[in-house]
Amino acid sequence: MAKEKKKTVFFCQECGYESSKWLGQCPGCRAWNTFVEEPAAASAAKTGGGHKSAGSQSKPTLLNEISMEAEARVSTSIAELDRVLGGGIVTGSLTLVGGDPGIGKSTLLLQMCQKLAEKGRRVLYISGEESLRQIKMRAIRIGSFTDSMQLYCETNLEEIEAQIQQEKPEVVIIDSIQTMYNESVGAAPGSVSQVRESTGVLLRLAKGLGISIFIVGHVTKEGTVAGPRVLEHMVDTVLYFEGDRHASYRILRGVKNRFGSTNEIGVFEMRTEGLVEVTNPSEYMLNGRPEGASGSVVSCSLEGTRPILTEIQALVCQSNFGLPRRQANGTDFNRVNLLMAVLEKRLHLQIGSCDAYVNIAGGIRISEPAIDLGIVMAVISSFRNRPVPEGVIAFGEVGLSGEVRAVSMAETRVREAVKLGFHTCILPQVCLNNMPQIEGIRLIGVKSVQDAAAII
Repeated sequence: MAKEKKKTVFFCQECGYESSKWLGQCPGCRAWNTFVEEPAAASAAKTGGGHKSAGSQSKPTLLNEISMEAEARVSTSIAELDRVLGGGIVTGSLTLVGGDPGIGKSTLLLQMCQKLAEKGRRVLYISGEESLRQIKMRAIRIGSFTDSMQLYCETNLEEIEAQIQQEKPEVVIIDSIQTMYNESVGAAPGSVSQVRESTGVLLRLAKGLGISIFIVGHVTKEGTVAGPRVLEHMVDTVLYFEGDRHASYRILRGVKNRFGSTNEIGVFEMRTEGLVEVTNPSEYMLNGRPEGASGSVVSCSLEGTRPILTEIQALVCQSNFGLPRRQANGTDFNRVNLLMAVLEKRLHLQIGSCDAYVNIAGGIRISEPAIDLGIVMAVISSFRNRPVPEGVIAFGEVGLSGEVRAVSMAETRVREAVKLGFHTCILPQVCLNNMPQIEGIRLIGVKSVQDAAAII
C-alpha cells in the first residue's frame, strides 16, 4: 500500500494568510516573498479547540449596562515602564516586548519581576532559552529576590499551561514566544503556525484566569517582531526596546496600547547592576555638548506628554565628488533633503554641491516636524561656519515655502528649556502670539527661514 503523502499549505509570515500553493505576493497584506511552506496539520489546529474562548459571553450585553470602571492596574515600581504602559500593568492583559538581541529585554522584565515580588505579587518567569542557573546569575547581578518569584524552564506549551493553572500566578513572563511549541501543531518552533497558535493559548489564559502575561519576541533584520503580523494584532500592548547594544542608553517605546497612549517613551541606562531609569532625558541627551562649535543647535521634541531637548548637529562641507553625499542619523533622511532644498531655493545658499551630514546626538530617533527649525539653523550655522549663540533653543515646523509653522504644546517646550538654563528660545511667531509671559527666558518669534537665518 502506497504511503499517503503529507499535505502542506503555505502561510504568509506578515499577516498569516493561508494558501494551498506558493504565491509571490500575498493577497492579504500585498507583501512580496513572504510565503513559507508548513504541514497542513497546522491549518487544522485551532486555538482552544472546540471550547468557548475565555471570557466569552453566553448572550449579548446591552451597551448601557456595561460598567465604566477603570481597568485594575498594578504599578511595577519602575516609573519609566509605568509611563509607557499607561500607568501600570492591566490585570488580564497580554503584552509583547520586542527588541534586538542583547538589548536588555530579559533584564528589564526580570527587574520588573523583582519589584513585583517585593510587593508580594506571585510571579512566574518561564524561559525557553536559558537554564535556571543562567537566570540566577543575571538575577544576582540585579539584586535580591523574595520567595514570590518562581522560575520554570520549559518549551512545551501544554506543560506551561498546566503549571499556570496550578500555580495561578498574577504575572507570567514568557521568554521567548519563538521557542514555545504546541504539540497539536505539526510545525517547528518559531514557525508562523506555532507562534500564532501559542499566542492564542496564552491569550486565552490571560483573559480567562485574569493573569497578566508578558511575552518576549525576537525581531527580524528589518526591526519588526519575527513571526506573523497577526501576532501584534492579537496582543493588547506592543513595546519595542530600542537603542545601540554597544551604547549605554535604551529607549522603551509603545507602538500599540489598548489601555493607554502610544506616544510615551521610557529612557533607561544600562549599567552593570542592570537598567537604571533616566528621569531627566533632556539633561542626559545634552551631556557633553560642545561650546562655541558651528553646526550645533538644541531643539525640543515632544514624545507623548514629555518634552525632550536634543542636540542637532550638522556638518556641511565642499564635496570632492561629482555627486554630493547626504547622510542623516536619528531623523528622516528624506526630510533632511527636503529642508536643504528649501534653504537653497529660499535663501539662495549654494549647498547643492556640498556634502551634508545631520545627526541627532544621544542616539535617539526623532520624526516630529518640530525639529525642522533646529535642523535648518544647524545646516546654516555649519555652512557659514558661525556658531549659534550659547543658551539658544529653536523649534518649529518648516514648510516648502520657507514659512515656520506652529507646533503643539509650545509652552511646555519652553518651560522645559527654562529648567535646563536656556535663556533664549526661537519659535514660530504664531506660537508666540498665544504664549503667556514666562520668566527667565527671551522669546523670539520667526515667520520664515529668512528670519531664523538672520539670527545666526
